[in-house]
Amino acid sequence: MNSEEEFYDAETGLESDDSCEVSFKDACVYASKQTVNGKVPSENGVWERRTTLPAPMFSRNDFSVWGFLKKCIGMELSKITMPIVFNEPLSFLQRITEYMEHTYLIHKACTHSDSIERMQLVAAFAVSAVASQWDRTGKPFNPLLGETFELTREDEGYRMISEQVSHHPPISAFYAESLNQDFSFHGSIYPKLKFWGKSVEAEPKGTMTLELSKHREAYTWTNPMCCVHNVILGKLWIEQYGTVEIVNHSTGDKCVLNFKPCGMFGKELHRVEGHIQDKSKKKHHVIYGKWTECVYSIEPKVYEANKKAEKKSGGDSKKHKQEQGTGGDDADEMPDVQETVTMIPGSTLLWRVAPRPPHSTQMYNFTNFAMALNELEPGMIGVVAPTDCRLRPDIRAMENGDIETASREKERLEEKQRAARRERAKDEEEWSTRWFQQGNNPYTGAADWIFKGGYFDRKYSDLPDIY
Repeated sequence: MNSEEEFYDAETGLESDDSCEVSFKDACVYASKQTVNGKVPSENGVWERRTTLPAPMFSRNDFSVWGFLKKCIGMELSKITMPIVFNEPLSFLQRITEYMEHTYLIHKACTHSDSIERMQLVAAFAVSAVASQWDRTGKPFNPLLGETFELTREDEGYRMISEQVSHHPPISAFYAESLNQDFSFHGSIYPKLKFWGKSVEAEPKGTMTLELSKHREAYTWTNPMCCVHNVILGKLWIEQYGTVEIVNHSTGDKCVLNFKPCGMFGKELHRVEGHIQDKSKKKHHVIYGKWTECVYSIEPKVYEANKKAEKKSGGDSKKHKQEQGTGGDDADEMPDVQETVTMIPGSTLLWRVAPRPPHSTQMYNFTNFAMALNELEPGMIGVVAPTDCRLRPDIRAMENGDIETASREKERLEEKQRAARRERAKDEEEWSTRWFQQGNNPYTGAADWIFKGGYFDRKYSDLPDIY
């Protein structure tokens, strides 16, 4: 791994001393239906996805962050194996799949005849795609080169395949499609990382492309910046910020969303605000809400009138003092902001986040959707590709609460990957991706990875032995 990628491994998986310590006995009483190793038994022949993990999150209280980091001073980070304590039991490929949690928004967009109405729902989908990152301070496992993940959700009407197409730099490519051919959603992600002393900032470089076949439309956008605060000291917290511009390449419609940074008093934490305009730049709707909670749409005139009324009646309530230390070791305190969006009369609700399970904090802050991603359902072995990350022994061991085996397997897999790279270099052999190929995005012209097809034909010959 290069130093940038390894430092991301080191920094974004840390937990504060406030992490709760739970026992396995606590984990067994979460679901209303009792589970076996986290799985819900089938009813009437239909398999129900699990609602919990086989074991709860282990305590990180005994792990000294600074005690580890001070050993890295003056060393090349690419030569350091990072402790598994930083991870959550999912691969980054599975984390990408969480974009699809609110796919119903795409299906709904397909049913609208008006392009502006469709843009509202596409904008809501773009916001919803990052909602699962709230409080997810554990770092997903870096995918091995050639690793894959597939997810078929017949109940949601789509299937998805992703592949780790590059290791230096780390690039993950994905392709999702509707089972009735209504849409396709694809892209590639290269997380560009910067360490700022107290925080790690991740820029998810790469273009998201959504195609609605019935309307012959294509939308593109990039995701906002993500920052994890207090990687050295204090309670970890996450904010997302930056401008996301969604373009309809068929009609010229555009949605500009501003993911607002926290600000001095925390008033803007998690807030999203923007507008939808047509090709003549006429504004049709204002979009507002929080990426952690919900998104509304409203007419621009109504929104502006409400803002003016707020300024007149609100006054300046920012009288409290901000006690910020000047020392470099002080933590960036997370603002105490109420997670509620005030609905302006006349607004239309576009999206609301699904509630997390009551035991989420003891399960790496997973959503219900994330809880089932690494589940090996009956009949999967022999159907999914042998490179599927459900079959990774280190992730499986961590999910089962066996941290020692997970750490040992993680080191073994990383060394196996390095050995394979050395063999290819000795033989002057280039790595060949299986399901995606380098190309250019047909709508933006930017470098991209294009799905070659064929995965769901289930012909897995000549796949690498990566586990």
